[in-house]
Amino acid sequence: MVIVIMKYHMLDSGHMNNKEILLIHLGGLGDMCLSESTFLSLSLHFHKNIVAVGYKMFLNLFNEYFAGVHSIESRNWLYLFSKIPSDTTWERIVFIGKDRAGRLRKRLQRLSKEPLIFIDMYPEQALSYQLSAMSHAALENPGVKDSSGFKTLEPLNPRTLESFHVEDYQLMQLGQYNIQVIKKEIQPRLSKRVILYPEIGFKKAKWHHENFIKLYWLLKSKNVDVYILEPLSIKLELKEKISFQELADIRDFFKGGGIFVSNDSGMAHLAGICGLFTITLFTDYDPEIWHPRGHYITLQQGLDRIDIETVLAEIEGVLSSQ
Repeated sequence: MVIVIMKYHMLDSGHMNNKEILLIHLGGLGDMCLSESTFLSLSLHFHKNIVAVGYKMFLNLFNEYFAGVHSIESRNWLYLFSKIPSDTTWERIVFIGKDRAGRLRKRLQRLSKEPLIFIDMYPEQALSYQLSAMSHAALENPGVKDSSGFKTLEPLNPRTLESFHVEDYQLMQLGQYNIQVIKKEIQPRLSKRVILYPEIGFKKAKWHHENFIKLYWLLKSKNVDVYILEPLSIKLELKEKISFQELADIRDFFKGGGIFVSNDSGMAHLAGICGLFTITLFTDYDPEIWHPRGHYITLQQGLDRIDIETVLAEIEGVLSSQ
């Protein structure tokens, strides 16, 4: 036990009395994409004096908002979650996540000189199958003004709404910390190409990946510029597929614009923030809360017809409107 404590303090010793803001975000790819406007708002408020900790492969996509990005998987950050007392402090800690019991917030407050900033990552009902028409009406805010590609919003009270998109839900919590809310505007990348992204569902139900392959050949027969992007979760028996190993390479591929068709997935959110028009198929979660940012169409199982003919019609409708 003594050896463990000694090792802990050795890991901890390089971080004592830090002057920066520490931001902790442990979400996946989609969660990071939905938090971009929160990153932007915090970065401007703290003059980019922020050290971000989380899953580095995702956080690196947003490194422009931070002074540094670090991997939470490094042992250097064990002290954040350990019960062992630590002498390490940060000027202020920002935690974007879920902490229903409040235990982690209590721990992190001890490491933060100024009051902890806690941003609840998503509303409690976000993981339930629930719809609300209140979201769009609540966004009719007369105080909106555009400047340099950003949109400034008046802070909103998260308790006044039952269903709200994750991006807006996070932003409206910043007001209680006197942080100006800035929404990052997404510039559409118009293109006639179509990108299909099949997946196999693990935690979420998915539209079967073979449907995407059938859709691919159908679009090919109509002379549509169509691509099928292979996910890491499956190996497609299709020689025409496109494969990437790095998210940065996928982001570069998305710079060509177009229409991105997929199940509800982190990759749909990445496509959305890259300016692609997303057509996203939802089976488990509420698209009002979880839809990709940018220009989008969602289809929801139980409310919409989801078959090859319907998805094809949505794609052709977007193509004809460009």
